Amino acid sequence: MAKDSIQIALIGNPNTGKTSLFNRLTGLNQKVGNYPGITVDKKQGSCNLTSEVKAVITDLPGTYSINPTSLDESIVLKVLNNSEGKNFPDVILVVADVENLKRNLLLFTQIQDLGIPTVLAINMVDEMEKKGISIDVDQLEKELGTKVVLISAKKNIGISNLKTELANYSSLSPVSNFSTVANKIDSEYFSELQKVNSNSSLYQLWLSVTQKSFLVNSKDDLSSFLDDIPKLKKYQQKETIYRYQRINEILKRSYVLDRTKAKDLRSRLDRVFTHKFFGYFIFLGILALVFQSIFEWSSIPMDFIDGSFGSLSEILKEKLPEGMFTDLLTDGVIPGIGGVVIFIPQIAILFFLIAIMEESGYMSRVVFLMDKIMRRFGMSGKSIIPLISGTACAIPAVMATRTITSWKERLITILVTPFTTCAARLPVYAILIAIIIPNQKVLGIFNLQGLTLLGLYALGFTAALTAAFVLHKVLKIKSRSLFVIEMPDYKFPSMKNVLLSVVEKTKSFVFDAGKIILSISIILWFLATHGPSSYYEVEEKVKTELASQNLSEQELEQRIASVKMEKSFIGIAGKTIEPVVKPMGYDWKLGIGLIASFAAREVFVGTLATIYSIEGVEDEGTIKERMEAEINPETGGKRFDFATGMSLLIFYVFAMQCMATLAIVKRETKSWKWPIVQLVAMGVIAYSSATLVYQFLS
Repeated sequence: MAKDSIQIALIGNPNTGKTSLFNRLTGLNQKVGNYPGITVDKKQGSCNLTSEVKAVITDLPGTYSINPTSLDESIVLKVLNNSEGKNFPDVILVVADVENLKRNLLLFTQIQDLGIPTVLAINMVDEMEKKGISIDVDQLEKELGTKVVLISAKKNIGISNLKTELANYSSLSPVSNFSTVANKIDSEYFSELQKVNSNSSLYQLWLSVTQKSFLVNSKDDLSSFLDDIPKLKKYQQKETIYRYQRINEILKRSYVLDRTKAKDLRSRLDRVFTHKFFGYFIFLGILALVFQSIFEWSSIPMDFIDGSFGSLSEILKEKLPEGMFTDLLTDGVIPGIGGVVIFIPQIAILFFLIAIMEESGYMSRVVFLMDKIMRRFGMSGKSIIPLISGTACAIPAVMATRTITSWKERLITILVTPFTTCAARLPVYAILIAIIIPNQKVLGIFNLQGLTLLGLYALGFTAALTAAFVLHKVLKIKSRSLFVIEMPDYKFPSMKNVLLSVVEKTKSFVFDAGKIILSISIILWFLATHGPSSYYEVEEKVKTELASQNLSEQELEQRIASVKMEKSFIGIAGKTIEPVVKPMGYDWKLGIGLIASFAAREVFVGTLATIYSIEGVEDEGTIKERMEAEINPETGGKRFDFATGMSLLIFYVFAMQCMATLAIVKRETKSWKWPIVQLVAMGVIAYSSATLVYQFLS
């Protein structure tokens, strides 16, 4: 590692403002990946600490202790225990919350005992006066043997001082007080443990005993220390007690909390937001406002984007010479990209509003509020986090189940999370609702389209709970768990954090979905413009057959394009599956859309955009207008009538059409059994429900 670039590990309890500090230090200089071999997000960012020193900051998952109880928490110990690893830190930055310093210091003392230079940042100091808190920083530094910096990540207080201390980390002497704790627990036991490997610290050896998967040296013989499990648990409990005793003594001399000076609004707000009756109505009302906003705020930019891409295709058709490249560009690439870009406003608004709920502290209240309900369906309050996260994407939502300690509760949550309406379904919902639901007000307040969207989200959530209840009764897995969650203070959301979250998640959706949609659009274009027979022969045959019908040039061109589409590879495939999808009210074109969207749900709109662009003629308008104008030759009415549109909406509420999610479920459950169960069960529910809806409404 070059001297002018250092590695910093950012560690802290959940809800200490760790993410806010990471965003404050790194800004937009961030990247998100996965730890090698593990599907856990690894957030890294770069930061100039001084004009000469640059840092790479790794934001480790939030944890309450260095002794992991979940997969996310185990990442912290794995990174800090691997001195040869790429992300092994030169200095550790531990973030603490000024109001919960006692609990936060437990993690700090554990981290410090690893013998790595450590800096303590106490966040939210702008709240100290309101909470009646005062801190003697000099005394605290003396007691802890390290640098302590008071900061407010939200208001940019103390950040420059923090950067200076991190840049000067080499002046910090590694501190470990574990030997003192060990002597209090059992001096003879730990003396024998140290003899196993005199080159390793006593605390590292102790972690090797208590966390068997993190051996300091695989050749160390620790077998004699692993046999007595009750003794190990007893010693771990004593370790925690003695650590807290020391922390209490430190805080007595350096930390003052005067409740008489506190101006606390939190308890009064909690009585409202977590009320056993009104709390649920408030949550439902907030969701209603969210979905109203998605339609109300996004309509103008979406119409602009839709029209712009349609106009771009027409301009390029006029300006570029005729040929395969022009057709590929105007009928494949541009409609495919447009199928992604058009939904950026709605997705960004959704992420923006969810981020505000998380930043304000309200989302934790939702978790607490829903625990009693979740228990009845075989899940815990923590299950609501994956279910709500699923409104963005099922993949990170499934990974978020790692915080659930009970295997049965975690498995049920994994299996039902894909019922939650994700951002990938939003493009499908948006365009179908815009076509079949009138844009009008209900009671002069609510938009009917927004209420429909809320209903689809509610239906998906209800399906998840119903499936969870069935699985709870069917799965014969014995497990128990306790529900523990921290209630953070209410605070005004940091717009910087909110906007960074929106940019990161929207960018992830656009690029991840965009690559799939663009690739499939190009493949579909090729399959729709090529077939077993020569297109020239097909065109001449159609002209001969229609010569006596006195059709206009535009009508003739439309008929030729339709026949070419039917005779193409994709047309043949669509015609083959048409009998299967016909009971749901779909023709062969919609059947192609369903098949293509098994790669990812959002591909459905891009697929139809490509098909209608290839089959259409000039001046046909946007994809929405072409879908609205599509005629059902059997009835003479609109192809996307109310019955067909509702059938499609219901199908996509229940269908498991995301190969990436199936892959993640396989990885999380370590078996193909459960993703196959998901795919088959959700497919059967989707097909039968869509068929019933169409047959009833038609």
